[in-house]
Amino acid sequence: MAWDTETTRRKLLDAGVRQFAAHGCAGARMEAIGRDAGVNKERVYRYFGDKQGFFAAVLARELGTMLEGIQVTASGPDAVGEFAGQLFDRCAARPELPRLLAWESLELDHTVAIDRRRPLCAGHAGRLCDALPGLGRSAVEHLLLAVITQIVGTWTLGNIAESVIRAEPGLATRRAQLVGGLTAMARGLLR
Repeated sequence: MAWDTETTRRKLLDAGVRQFAAHGCAGARMEAIGRDAGVNKERVYRYFGDKQGFFAAVLARELGTMLEGIQVTASGPDAVGEFAGQLFDRCAARPELPRLLAWESLELDHTVAIDRRRPLCAGHAGRLCDALPGLGRSAVEHLLLAVITQIVGTWTLGNIAESVIRAEPGLATRRAQLVGGLTAMARGLLR
């Protein structure tokens, strides 16, 4: 029977997402990744070279598409809220994405898949510039960065909420607060 290379690679990458999101590159163990994938850990080395190469491949696959498909149809400050809400929903559905983004910043000195991610961000910044004609490109890029970091922080810095908020409000309320706050930030920048 022929070896199904693509299926094996996919199983390894899927297991890498789970293990790296939970433990980062330094904390993830190749044995655990192999066990999670149901594949001999030696296949990781065969397909990806080493653990760092494998980590980079997982990040490239996952983070390279993190902002794909987010559509902004609103105008004015509501466009920022719409983007924030969609990104919040994506992270709620796939909480490993913000965790991988955090591990990338903590463990690497460069951005993985920048050639894929930069155009996605530039496209979103362009659409937000169109929606917020009173702001310049630089201000919109900084606003987009603020939106992404606020939303990602919900999953990567979640324990801070216990210190700040008396009673955890739940995801729906948290989403509404973030969308409202980021919309208000955009409105304030336009004044």
